Amino acid sequence: MDPRCSGHWESSSEDVTRSLLPLHDITADGGAHRPPCSPLVASLLANRYLSIAAGPLAAALICALVDLGPGHAAARNMLGVLAWVFIWWITDAVPLAVASMAPLFLFPVFGVSSADAVAKAYMDDVISLVLGSFILALAIEHYNIHRRLALNITSLFCGDPVKPALLLLGICGTTMFVSMWIHNTPCTVMMMPVATGILQRLPGDAAAGADAREFRRFSKAVVLGVVYASAIGGMATLTGTGANIILVGMWSTYFPEQEPITFSSWMSFGLPMSLVLFAALWATLCLMFCSDNTGRALSAYLDRTHLRRELSLLGPMAFAEKMVLAVFGGLIVLWMTRSITDDIPGWSVLFHGNVGDGTVTIMMATLLFIIPSGKSDGEKLMDWGKCRRLQWHIVLLLGAGFAIADGFKASGLTDILAGWLGFLRGAPALAVAPVACAFSGLLTEFTSDDATTTLVLPLLAELGRTIGVHPLLLMVPGAVGAQLSYLLPTGSPGNSVGFSTGYVTIKDMVVTGMPIKIVGVAALTVLLPTLGVAVFGMDQKV
Repeated sequence: MDPRCSGHWESSSEDVTRSLLPLHDITADGGAHRPPCSPLVASLLANRYLSIAAGPLAAALICALVDLGPGHAAARNMLGVLAWVFIWWITDAVPLAVASMAPLFLFPVFGVSSADAVAKAYMDDVISLVLGSFILALAIEHYNIHRRLALNITSLFCGDPVKPALLLLGICGTTMFVSMWIHNTPCTVMMMPVATGILQRLPGDAAAGADAREFRRFSKAVVLGVVYASAIGGMATLTGTGANIILVGMWSTYFPEQEPITFSSWMSFGLPMSLVLFAALWATLCLMFCSDNTGRALSAYLDRTHLRRELSLLGPMAFAEKMVLAVFGGLIVLWMTRSITDDIPGWSVLFHGNVGDGTVTIMMATLLFIIPSGKSDGEKLMDWGKCRRLQWHIVLLLGAGFAIADGFKASGLTDILAGWLGFLRGAPALAVAPVACAFSGLLTEFTSDDATTTLVLPLLAELGRTIGVHPLLLMVPGAVGAQLSYLLPTGSPGNSVGFSTGYVTIKDMVVTGMPIKIVGVAALTVLLPTLGVAVFGMDQKV
């Protein structure tokens, strides 16, 4: 995702990103060398008016010049609306949340769909799942549960004397586990201070000779480990990242008669995929940044005693922390048992299939506003004041993605795309799937994971129909590839958070991220036609 999408929950992108080019102060002398610029032009550039105008201009040009044939005016207009929204997303012409609301007025005005139809896409069971998960994440952060978990696991893996490989395993493993249940962006934001707190005990450049080099290398490994482990953990579950949620929503939109992707079914495929990537991450970090001298250099400044001392400062677990963990654990059990197998249908049969993952997520989140915290009279675990930092821009972005999927279908643009992709009929699915993953993985380095998923999944769904294969054989690679944004700070908010610490460079990200990205495409190529077919029923005709 883009750095603008998140930052530190609701903070501006300036808090977490750094300029890729050096910034120079404009002095009186230096200003004389700049070409003259009128106040009007300066105002237009400073206030992004050119980027704002580019959206409607692109839509107008497409509507005026593109001819998709008779009877396809709505499809042409849908193409124009898509260009408008994506230009605003990519250029950050307006805030992400505002750009994500644009379909609410563009679709009715351009005749793509009615106002009621587009509004319904912004609140369904999938959106409820995300909203409830964000509330639970805020509760976990408020009570410092993530920090306690990180210190416990890291002290367990630290070793005495320090074993760098085991310490990296503990830090990265903790981050991955937390990211499985919390959106990967806030997970990175919460875990990065824990990681940098460990690194601050090291002398850094103040050390002499070879030790200073070892400290710098290990610091890079820790920061990159948190960034990539957060992205990898998010791939394992539906709640971990928006791309998975968009896949579930678009699958239900395009193929409502098919078996939906549930929390448990996705985890059955996503968790093994994440474990393969995690192993590749750990091996890459150890090989690139750890040497025989790293443990010796770290032992003088970092040991298990330091971590346990910091853990003791948190004190014993309070009643409120235990209750939040109980609610969270109960929700995980409900997610995993709603639908188990064909022979063991799960508890959802008690409600005749009328409940979804979002239903129980909102229900358990509601309990946080009912259960007392035990701190003072009448205080509950959560109140709405603590929810002011809810990531509404992510919620609206997901809604926009679902609206675009509906617009593709309602306008007839999907049928036109199917005709354009007819030349691929007969192409082997096992050859097209890794190409789809690699294409999505390339695009996601320059725009957000969610925007990439929203753009490529409708195309891949129609491609699956065109070449006569199960659409998930292409849609899943598109969604997974969109999450392999490991190379640039602009690839995701997590990347920008790590880059802003000052410990890593773009070269570090490219050199470290490329092997993991390649492993991701290779693992998908192997797991999808084997495990994926069994989990998603891809051997059945759609």
